Amino acid sequence: MNIDIDKLTERELIDLNHRVVERLRFLAQMRAHGAMLRFSIGQQVSFISGRGETVVGTLVKYNKRTVTVITDDGQRWNVSPSFLRETEPKDVTPKRGNVAQLK
Repeated sequence: MNIDIDKLTERELIDLNHRVVERLRFLAQMRAHGAMLRFSIGQQVSFISGRGETVVGTLVKYNKRTVTVITDDGQRWNVSPSFLRETEPKDVTPKRGNVAQLK
């Protein structure tokens, strides 16, 4: 399909621009949604922060284009799902030597 934009009026160009922008937003949302489906609410995930640090947390919410991740220390991050990586769940089972024995 080839559109000759030189023949369009200003009003038609503005309308075309709005339609193009909406279509691009829709495609971005579909990509983000597809990436979100790789993860589940409650799943442990990690990502690299803007400072280059690895952040580990639990996915708690799906948003339109991002997911919300809460870290163990309570930080809330809204992250594009394309940046997320699966992380093995932490083993919170006490080690045998660390358990106080009751008598």
